[in-house]
Amino acid sequence: MSPHQKLPIAPELQVTQWLNSKEPITLKSLRGKVVVIEAFQMLCPGCVSHGLPQAQKIASLFPPDKVTVMGLHTVFEHHEPMTPVSLKAFIHEYRLKFPIGVDEPGAGGMPNTMAAYQMRGTPSLIMIDQKGFLRVNLIGHVHDILVGAKIATLLAEADSLKLQDKREDNDGGDENGCPVPDNV
Repeated sequence: MSPHQKLPIAPELQVTQWLNSKEPITLKSLRGKVVVIEAFQMLCPGCVSHGLPQAQKIASLFPPDKVTVMGLHTVFEHHEPMTPVSLKAFIHEYRLKFPIGVDEPGAGGMPNTMAAYQMRGTPSLIMIDQKGFLRVNLIGHVHDILVGAKIATLLAEADSLKLQDKREDNDGGDENGCPVPDNV
């Protein structure tokens, strides 16, 4: 039984606009990478003091070919001041370099991606593994060590699966098809 059989596939992001990205981003296009999404609001103290700085650290510490960091501006309160123009200024002032999507407004004031992921507020931290499965969905302050450990675990899982797939493709042999002992 695959360890992913009980995990949900991460819902696609429902974004009206992307900032810091030349083109729209889909989760499907990011398969093969760990995806870290920091859901935030500009007027959320926890987002500004912890969530966004943590996302910046992740983006600077992990290789971009293995880990993609994105922001999701998901406004569920104080709608009037949180316009795309204000968000652009916010991104500039806080020097956020990773792509940031604007969550599509939904019924009753709850943005669509926020609802799809059943987020309870901001800051929220989402992690999606290389196969597109939702692995982390947390609200509030998440300690940096725990975040780093989870990312490292997801990266190690992918390396282990690649090695397992390679062995299965070669029936346990090397690249020439010759048998290789299991302990090598």
